[in-house]
Amino acid sequence: MIRFENVSVTYDGGEAPTLRNVDLTVPEGELVLLVGPSGVGKSTLLGAVSGLVPHFTGGTLRGRVTVDGRDTRTHRPRELADVVGTVGQDPLAHFVTDTVEDELAYGMESLGVPPAVMRRRVEETLDLLGLAELRDRPIATLSGGQQQRVAIGSVLTPHPKVLVLDEPTSALDPAAAEEVLAVLQRLVHDLGTTVLMAEHRLERVVQYADRVALLRAPGAPVLLGSPADVMAVSPVHPPVVSLARLAGWSPPPLTVRDARRRADGLRARLEGLSPAPSLPGAGGTPDFPTPAPSAGVPDAPVHAPVPVPGRGAGAGVRAALGRLLGRRGATGGGGIGRPGRGAQARFEKEPGRESPPEALVGTLAEVGRLRVRRQAVEALRGVDLTVGAGRTVALMGRNGAGKSTLLGALVGTVEPTSGDVLVGGRVPHRTAPREMVRRVGLVPQEPRDLLYADTVAAECAAADADAGAEPGACRALVTALLPGVADATHPRDLSEGQRLALALAVVLTARPPLLLLDEPTRGLDYAAKARLVTVLRGLAADGHGIVLATHDVELAAELADRVVILADGEVVADGPTAEIVTSSPSFAPQVAKILAPQRWLTVAQVEAAL
Repeated sequence: MIRFENVSVTYDGGEAPTLRNVDLTVPEGELVLLVGPSGVGKSTLLGAVSGLVPHFTGGTLRGRVTVDGRDTRTHRPRELADVVGTVGQDPLAHFVTDTVEDELAYGMESLGVPPAVMRRRVEETLDLLGLAELRDRPIATLSGGQQQRVAIGSVLTPHPKVLVLDEPTSALDPAAAEEVLAVLQRLVHDLGTTVLMAEHRLERVVQYADRVALLRAPGAPVLLGSPADVMAVSPVHPPVVSLARLAGWSPPPLTVRDARRRADGLRARLEGLSPAPSLPGAGGTPDFPTPAPSAGVPDAPVHAPVPVPGRGAGAGVRAALGRLLGRRGATGGGGIGRPGRGAQARFEKEPGRESPPEALVGTLAEVGRLRVRRQAVEALRGVDLTVGAGRTVALMGRNGAGKSTLLGALVGTVEPTSGDVLVGGRVPHRTAPREMVRRVGLVPQEPRDLLYADTVAAECAAADADAGAEPGACRALVTALLPGVADATHPRDLSEGQRLALALAVVLTARPPLLLLDEPTRGLDYAAKARLVTVLRGLAADGHGIVLATHDVELAAELADRVVILADGEVVADGPTAEIVTSSPSFAPQVAKILAPQRWLTVAQVEAAL
């Protein structure tokens, strides 16, 4: 159904091909998972199937790509629309209409599908993806996960022979992700649909794949094989495979069920042991070095446990962070939240500007009986939340539960209907944004909402000026978080994960005592997530409060010391991470499920104990 014959893609201005001499065949009725680190060309390969590369993106494509016998060199994307359905990393860029039902029907209208057939398919898709209650809702009012489901539904309704999906579950809660993947599997098995999908959250998807295609590096050949064979040698792999390598299981299991069947010996070795005490912002993960790769594995596993900042591989990132944010060393002198002497001088010189916030101690944010109503939707109902200095709180719950609304109330972009919100002693929605930015920073689900300049360098220069920071502070943060990005790169040319890192650097430049992140691992590979965890642990260790709204249960297990679960705008669970996630089948990480009833959350904890 899909065939790549000696395909190379070089973008204008690129020094080397993004894809080089790719040969790949995907038969009809298979689900093939495309994996690899960020920046190796996965999105480019997917774009070549739909014809977006090179017809829309530019650049030069050599070789031949055919889809159902059609050559993408001679067929533009609109001439492939009846065969290929595509969902990119950014659902918002996909939408054409204003409401959910209209969006589901639009693709069929463009292809001339009869009205009676259109109506039936819309109803089927609404039910398949759990969108029936949202059918008349404006798309702009939906949560990020709901928008992602609508985007997927809009390409399912025309019944294409091929589906090309780039990070299709990145914004979905665990239950919604399972529903979407079950739908895709049903299409593959029952209708013979061919699915080519790239995804970083391998713990969700690898067990659904018929085959896995691994791209190790830009320009590297594609390794295609069974999921177990490829995961055995892949530098990117889910926690269940990391645990298998640690325990010596070969071939590695890909599902929790298979791993549990082989875990009796490991449970026996762990009997009587317990995870190390939690560190601030460490989610109960102990301080230990990154393990060496398993024998026969070409690269160190990038899902390996991340060392606590200040030691091992994380020390470099944390040292850079400390220098940039005004500390007198990697671990001491003044808090991150307190500007250095140069920044203090600027505050004193500017008439009418307050002194910078004092040391990060006590309570940074308080929410009491918060209610937020948006038109007919009650987004939050009686929510209470306290965030202390040095603590990391993970907000979890299904799509549309109110997580982003709560973050908006904390930063001042959402006005409460009733109840109280205090951040740094101020009421956010009644305080000038220029003043609030020194107390709280938000990295939204869509990082591009913070990015408006034409280059990375211009974004960083603007961030330095807005925050009153030393010139070059933001750029150095970008380098620490995202090595290898050139100053002249346009933010829109970055991947989703790269844009997130840039937006995070922009926010951190202002040194806010309270940091809010909405789906911070969306689009990040395991290595980038490890760098993010290192940075966030360093911030928590220096007294910053961190609130994450996330569907990434592995991130919550590794980083958060408290989990709050929201449902329909209400808090339904609130407590220590280990207590909350191990009692939930939906929000438990893979290691917790495999080793239950023992309370282990991460591979890091298991390795440290052994």
